[in-house]
Amino acid sequence: TKLILLDSLLQEMSGIIQKRLGLLAASSFRLTRTCSTMGAQQTLKVRRQIEEKRQAALMGGGQKRIDAQHAKGKLTARERINVLLDPGTFVEYDMFMEHTCTDFGMEKEKIPGDSVVTGHGLINGRRTYVFSQDFTVFGGSLSMAHAKKICKIMDQAVLVGAPVIGLNDSGGARIQEGVESLAGYADIFQRNVSSSGVVPQISMIMGPCAGGAVYSPALTDWTFMVKDTSYLFITGPDVVKTVTGESVTQEELGGAKTHSTLSGVAHKSFENDIDALLQLRSFMGYLPQSNREPAPVRPSDDPWDRHVPGLNTVVPLESTTAYDMMDVILGVVDEREFFEIMPLYAKNIVTGFGRMAGRTVGIVGNNPKHAAGCLDINASVKGARFVRFCDAFNIPIITFEDVPGFLPGTAQEYGGIIRHGAKLLYAYAEATVPKITVITRKAYGGAYDVMSSKHLKGDTNYAWPTAEVAVMGSKGAVSIIFRGKGSAEQEAEYVDKFGNPFPAAVRGYVDDIIEPATTRKRICEDLELLANKKTEHPPKKHANMPL
Repeated sequence: TKLILLDSLLQEMSGIIQKRLGLLAASSFRLTRTCSTMGAQQTLKVRRQIEEKRQAALMGGGQKRIDAQHAKGKLTARERINVLLDPGTFVEYDMFMEHTCTDFGMEKEKIPGDSVVTGHGLINGRRTYVFSQDFTVFGGSLSMAHAKKICKIMDQAVLVGAPVIGLNDSGGARIQEGVESLAGYADIFQRNVSSSGVVPQISMIMGPCAGGAVYSPALTDWTFMVKDTSYLFITGPDVVKTVTGESVTQEELGGAKTHSTLSGVAHKSFENDIDALLQLRSFMGYLPQSNREPAPVRPSDDPWDRHVPGLNTVVPLESTTAYDMMDVILGVVDEREFFEIMPLYAKNIVTGFGRMAGRTVGIVGNNPKHAAGCLDINASVKGARFVRFCDAFNIPIITFEDVPGFLPGTAQEYGGIIRHGAKLLYAYAEATVPKITVITRKAYGGAYDVMSSKHLKGDTNYAWPTAEVAVMGSKGAVSIIFRGKGSAEQEAEYVDKFGNPFPAAVRGYVDDIIEPATTRKRICEDLELLANKKTEHPPKKHANMPL
């Protein structure tokens, strides 16, 4: 009887336990389903927020401000990137980054990405980092978040060895952030300096750029501007009028024409945004990715040994008659393609990039068409900066020389022609890349030494039959030698002695006297020969260039 009662009790307890386990399982299922539903809802909510913020970032300051940008003939920050980079290659960084300012009601005005678009993409298949300031967002003003975004891509560009392009369109520092904005500028300046000579840095000014903001473009390798829509100045017209009483427009004070013809701050100007960005794409093809790479080489259909018969007659028979050095340059480069740098500034010297047998070369040439090809302050500074860039990035330098000397006059002496002329001399002497020089006509005085002479470790120096290597021209020389009593016969005698390339050739100061038509062939052969040139400077912290 006891066993029967015990069995009955166990069965009853087992039923109760099974019932409770069933209830617990049902409850657990309902809880799991509820949690799962809540998780899914949260995920969908976050996804919607991501998409909303992404759309807000893409719209920048909104359609009204975008329309205002277009009305000025300007593209938006994102449109510029789309034109500059190969389609579909742009990878954006920090699209959701926002400013942290809480003063003056700024906490209520936040736009994802803030006032700059940053990232990297490809230009003709080559990696390039880019930032594009967005004028539709707070006037493109620089906040600390804005600066951090730029600094991030600059750091990564140095890390991987790729150029940095800045598309500038900014009203300056964000006043609401105070010293934080100024600190942001300084962070960028420091990286400009650290990156100098490591990766190419290009600034394209596509809108206003005022105050402290101007120093970042000034620290980069090349500064380009867009006509009528871009401005560079330390202080604007209103401040200038208040302080000095001068009335001047933005265009007159800091427009593209002013900086590409008078100040030399801009290295080239373009008609509009589209023209600027397309030409920038072409320009990037001449540059290496970093200082760790050689000058770019691309296939060329132009025969390396092509003769150029037109060069045999380009130099006039009369030594005082002008000619255009551009005719010589276009005759020797591949397919007559030449990207001239600073074409409207210091026209007495030509600088720019071309290709020889597909290899990028930097070309410097005195131009007798302007100021007889004399070296003056502006020409010396223009040439020196170009030579130093080429040397920093392993680009061979070809020099076409026709220089009667340094430009005389009190304006030049008072302006410091000695100091500025020394910059060009220093740049050539310091350069360790292949240096090839062709004397087409005059090579007079100290200017002969400066223009990549054999004495400044020029690798190959040629002279055309029309070359004249002398201390000065015959008339001045005879006047000094004979104390102002020289005759025409004595001038003729001087010309016979020095008005030809033999005095330099017999002393080994030129390697050969070549026919002008063979110039391209000889240069291409030398570039191939010098491709593996290695030269080192004595150990030092840095040199003291005559700045």
